[in-house]
Amino acid sequence: MLKKRSFLYRLRAFLVLHPVAIILGSGAFTVTMLAMVGIVLLQGRYDASAHAGDNSANLALVVERDVTRTFDLLDLSIQAVVDGVQDPGVMRLPPQYRQQLLFDRSATAGEYMGALLYVDERGDIAVDSTQIEPRKINFADRPWFNAQRANDGVGLYISAPYRSRLRQGQWSIAFSRRVDHPDGSFAGVVVGTLQLDYFRNVLDGLKLGPHGSITLLQDDGTIIMRNPTSDDLIGHSLKGTANFDRFERLHEPWFFGSAATDGEDRLYIYRHFVHLPLVISVAPATQDIYAPWQRRARYIIGLAILLAIGLLSTSLLLATEFRHRMEVEANLLLLSRTDGLTGLSNRRTLDDALMREWRRAKRSHRPISVIFIDIDRFKNYNDTYGHQVGDDALAAVAQTIARSVRRPADTAARYGGEEFVAILPETDLEGASEVANKLHLAIAALQIEHKSSEHRFITVSIGVASCIADEYASVVALMKAADEAVYAAKARGRNQTAVAVAAHDASADLEEAQAWTSPDLAASAQTENPV
Repeated sequence: MLKKRSFLYRLRAFLVLHPVAIILGSGAFTVTMLAMVGIVLLQGRYDASAHAGDNSANLALVVERDVTRTFDLLDLSIQAVVDGVQDPGVMRLPPQYRQQLLFDRSATAGEYMGALLYVDERGDIAVDSTQIEPRKINFADRPWFNAQRANDGVGLYISAPYRSRLRQGQWSIAFSRRVDHPDGSFAGVVVGTLQLDYFRNVLDGLKLGPHGSITLLQDDGTIIMRNPTSDDLIGHSLKGTANFDRFERLHEPWFFGSAATDGEDRLYIYRHFVHLPLVISVAPATQDIYAPWQRRARYIIGLAILLAIGLLSTSLLLATEFRHRMEVEANLLLLSRTDGLTGLSNRRTLDDALMREWRRAKRSHRPISVIFIDIDRFKNYNDTYGHQVGDDALAAVAQTIARSVRRPADTAARYGGEEFVAILPETDLEGASEVANKLHLAIAALQIEHKSSEHRFITVSIGVASCIADEYASVVALMKAADEAVYAAKARGRNQTAVAVAAHDASADLEEAQAWTSPDLAASAQTENPV
């Protein structure tokens, strides 16, 4: 549980304070924010398309109902004339009464309505709604006449746009129905015309933006009228173009495409008239649909980018500040655990490392060794050469010890004054003695002059102690044995190593131990081996 809490604490500290975590967190938040802005903008773009599609569909429905109502009225008038001319009694009436009976004023009074004509089986005008005496014009060459003559089941026939002979070449379309003799043979055609200006008037009232278009077509793709108006397109067929073919093939409610007439990208709504062979195409331009959305999107994107830059800049500044703080804390921690003169671990770090390695050795029942190193006659060296030179000599010896104790688990520390300690985990007495001999050779190789020493150069006395860490061993006894070995080496003439084996005494005299080790270490030792 303690390890779990420690891990969670370190994880929390990393997530909250670590500069990398701050940058990663800010980056993730920024990416998420920008992604959400992008999603909202894409949804807004789709909504703009859907709204334009709905509006276009409503316009198409309005056009269909207006045109259908007009066509129905005209068809009723044509049907009435068909019924009248097939009635012998009506045809025997005087021309003026017959005309009044056949042609109601609603069919001929409209601004865009042309004449209602009954054309006999030869194509000549037999009855004319505009005058008593029929005009001498033959229509046997017109498609609407030939279609009715060739097929008695055509019903209402709506022609393609054409130039009217009766109205000085104005664009018109014809509506015709067949007239039969009593025996069912062809007796002629009743035809009514409607100027295309009617459709122009209907479509001109509908606004789709500067680049939109509305087109009324026959179901075979022939253009009847288009807004914006272009007489060059009237009668032109869209059969075979990509958009019209797509409409016929897939029957999509709306889709985007490029116009065959002007190349403009538009949203296309095609609608078949329910009761007429006509199609209405309502096509607002893409640039008009998205113009309001683009203005809002540019504003939102600009704000989002500024916010993202501000957030990332703030996180970078904060991360830099925390990095500086961590560096300061690391330096302070290093200073608190390092001896400022020699660069080795200080006494506190030594105590922590000793207890840590002792517990590890005790769990594994492995050997652990301690080396005490004391510079010979160092007080005399200071008196002879001065404290500044003495400090330089201390640092040189310390660096030599650090180079000689090189394993990752080994610890070299300044114990105090001219004394040093090396902790060698998983090292027996023989291995520790070998390290001590290397230290003698390395320090002798420094050749630091010491006139007040019997050896003429700086030398060290070394005490080595080792034991197997088990329930009978004592860390205090181990340290005491190494300390006593140093005194033994000094007593033998200095510049040598004395070896001792730590006593397996769990009741070591802790009061005596406190004379040469720190109170924290003595307390820890007492916890390890209570008396």
